[in-house]
Amino acid sequence: MSSQRSWIICCFFNFLIASVIGLLMRFSYLFPLESINYIYLLHAHSHVAMLGWVYLMIYVLVVHFFIPKNKSQKPIYSQLFWITEFSVIGMMISFPIQGYALFSIVFSTLHILLSYVFCWLVWQDCSIGRTCDKKLLQTAILFMVFSTFGVWCLGPAINMMGKQSSFYQIAIQFFLHFQFNGWFLFAVLALFLKQFKSKIAVNEFKTFWVLLILATFFTVAFPISWYVKSNILKAINTFGVLLQLLSFVYFYNMLKPQINEFKTSLDSTAKWVYGLALWSLFLKIGIQLMLVFPDLAEVSHQIRNWVIGFIHLTTLGIITGFLLGILIQNKLLSAQSYWFKIGIKSFFLGYVLTEIILFLQGLFFYKNRGLLFGYYESIFGTSVFIVSGLMLIISSIMSKKKQESIN
Repeated sequence: MSSQRSWIICCFFNFLIASVIGLLMRFSYLFPLESINYIYLLHAHSHVAMLGWVYLMIYVLVVHFFIPKNKSQKPIYSQLFWITEFSVIGMMISFPIQGYALFSIVFSTLHILLSYVFCWLVWQDCSIGRTCDKKLLQTAILFMVFSTFGVWCLGPAINMMGKQSSFYQIAIQFFLHFQFNGWFLFAVLALFLKQFKSKIAVNEFKTFWVLLILATFFTVAFPISWYVKSNILKAINTFGVLLQLLSFVYFYNMLKPQINEFKTSLDSTAKWVYGLALWSLFLKIGIQLMLVFPDLAEVSHQIRNWVIGFIHLTTLGIITGFLLGILIQNKLLSAQSYWFKIGIKSFFLGYVLTEIILFLQGLFFYKNRGLLFGYYESIFGTSVFIVSGLMLIISSIMSKKKQESIN
């Protein structure tokens, strides 16, 4: 477990660095920094957040919960983790300096190849059985591999049509869609289901599982419709969004008999972290339902504040919320520490406030009402809560590790 605690600390440091880069980007709107390229910072922020925080924390928890002890302690898992972290550090350094260029592409490609090794290892070592959580994990792994087809299309897209082409943009959206809605979402749901001790109704699970897979494939039509104007794509997306809604109705019904028992096993911090993750999930589904209306769908991706708000809703609210809930529930993070509790509250306060400001500013742009008063100052100020929250969380983890080593 000590090696896995080092992995967890490493993941949180990656998360902190991604958040500091995000804060620097918001600072640059108040005080322009001529020596810093905003787009390069954006690439660094997104890659480190996705691949250094979300991917690696899922890696840690999958190894912890799904791989039997005799196999999880094989040196390959530790070696693979640290080589993957090396590729993240490479992106952390190269993206702010050069953007998408030789070194950043090399490190990004290395990360993908290492993720294939991880998928293969998990597929081999995950203990035998066809439980609901394992089915979700296997689906997540298949989506992970499938999403990377978009990345391999980028080279041919640039050579054939250039970076401004629809083909290039669709390849990027393909990758992002199946990473977020396929690999990340299915993986955290698999980890979440693993926390339920009683048996889950298989028939309801199968319906939920099939509907969510179909919804994930159909809703890729939405980002494609930004570059290919077609009523058929809009109809496919609408169908996908309705399937997604129905899938989570089955998800709720499936867990309903166990919810009270599950709640009693949680402390207050884990309860409200999970609660925030679930509310973020319902809000995401609600937003996707609203985008069925053509007027909103048409402008949604053009209003940058809404795009950023939606991405953060998924990464910070849903995925990070579930990951932190699982860590706290299983005492992989010390929820009893005073500074940890303050850190978690600060982090989620920053998340909620920045979401409100982003979506409100998007609404102002939608209504042609211009910029909110003090928008850049307030979005920077609320982002400080996220960074300071992560600093407090890391310091509480480090102090606990120090106490354990002394004892």
